Amino acid sequence: MFKQFGGKITPELVKRYQKSPNWRDGKFHNLEETSMDVRLSEMPGLLYKLFFGKGSGFTPDKNLAIEEFNTDAFLAPSNSTKYIWYGHGVYLLRINNKTLLIDPMLGPDSAPISPATTPRFSKNTLALIDDFPPIDLMLLTHDHYDHLDYASMKKLIPKIKNFYVALGCGRHLESWGVNARNIQEFDWWNSANFEGIKITFTPSRHFSGRGLLDRAKSLWGGWVFDTSTEKLYHSGDGGYGKHFKEIGEKLGPFDLGFMECGQYGEKWHQIHMFPEESIQAALDAKVNLATPYHWAGFKLALHSWTEPATDFVHQAKLKSVKYTLPKLGELMSLNNVKTKEWWTNQ
Repeated sequence: MFKQFGGKITPELVKRYQKSPNWRDGKFHNLEETSMDVRLSEMPGLLYKLFFGKGSGFTPDKNLAIEEFNTDAFLAPSNSTKYIWYGHGVYLLRINNKTLLIDPMLGPDSAPISPATTPRFSKNTLALIDDFPPIDLMLLTHDHYDHLDYASMKKLIPKIKNFYVALGCGRHLESWGVNARNIQEFDWWNSANFEGIKITFTPSRHFSGRGLLDRAKSLWGGWVFDTSTEKLYHSGDGGYGKHFKEIGEKLGPFDLGFMECGQYGEKWHQIHMFPEESIQAALDAKVNLATPYHWAGFKLALHSWTEPATDFVHQAKLKSVKYTLPKLGELMSLNNVKTKEWWTNQ
């Protein structure tokens, strides 16, 4: 359990974080006022519903299947980006013939330090890592357990050459044995060139923390990937805000956007987007083709497991936004658009 917590805050690290314009009064801050509307007295009941609630449709009736990884097809040279979504926040990408991995939480439980469990909708997902090729670059949006877990990283670290992470998250990887020389931390709007891909860390409206004492002690955000021919945007977790228009104006338009859509609720509206906000965020950021993520992995909210995708599609049609709906594990490319609502057969 102690390994799961990751790295500890030190005075030396605080001095480094203080150099960020987003650090004030001992922690990182969002660009606009952000809070959760949950009173302390409401927490026990809310947590009981999240962990033990048995409402209709909260979870799939059967385990969600994941398509088998095809190494040859994934690694075959291509002039266009390829990507695979493994549910919730996990993306495996092939850009400029390099392999990238985003938020690779493939463990079976998104609450590994809790006495209760939030089991994954798919089984044996840690075994997927065995088939992954060497990974040129791993990227991390933030340090929550549903995006970064020790069980996954134990298997992944030997495969990964380089790490780009939100400012403050490097300490977790170092505590698990990653050489600090292979880790680069990013503040909002920081960019780096990786093998011909300009990668920029962008703002989101969220928070961070893995324990009781490290809330907002690391940053959170999204990623932009800019090659000579394509631009991709990963929104990162977070609520709707003015940052989407700024990202679109500074870095867009984008050929494809991975848009957060799931695990939302009225009590935490400012830190997770409802589907209509995900679509509006895609419009604000100038996304040409949008796809929803942060669903089909875990039950972390009080909506049905299919509602995020179903409502995302409904809102996309209303707003004339082009969208694509990959299956779990399905190899996709930018010219491969799928609109079949595959979850209706689950």
